[in-house]
Amino acid sequence: MTPDFFRKGKIPESLPEGMTVVISDLKNLTNKEECLKQAYDILSEKYRGYRIETYLKLFNLFESNLNKIWNRSGFLHCNTLNYLLRILLIKSGFFSEEDIKLKWTLVYYISPHQYLRIKTDKGEWVNIDLWGKTYGIKFGNYAHGFNSRLFSVKK
Repeated sequence: MTPDFFRKGKIPESLPEGMTVVISDLKNLTNKEECLKQAYDILSEKYRGYRIETYLKLFNLFESNLNKIWNRSGFLHCNTLNYLLRILLIKSGFFSEEDIKLKWTLVYYISPHQYLRIKTDKGEWVNIDLWGKTYGIKFGNYAHGFNSRLFSVKK
């Protein structure tokens, strides 16, 4: 199974210990927006998207060992980042599968890219693109066409 490549991957029952600690903290928040922003911040501090590595590490697209993925830091493919975010949000208890939609677009009109649309407490849908943050894509937006920087933003 490839996490969230063509369709939503199954949310696992068993999770890495570090992930359960994060989820425990998320459960203590008060609403969906807080939970989403906290999960976004946690994942974007630990992982990054890189255009060049997207192509150089194509074999990582098929990684499905959640322990291996979670214990890594640095580069992850967009679909893997979205899979981790879905797990955190759903396991937090604030979100259901119906609150999260997988969306596809093209970056620079040639490179397939996945992002998420997530439903808030207000019933509004917000775009989330963890992979694109490296290229200046802000919370609420997503990489598409030429709307992202050509080079990554240094942390």
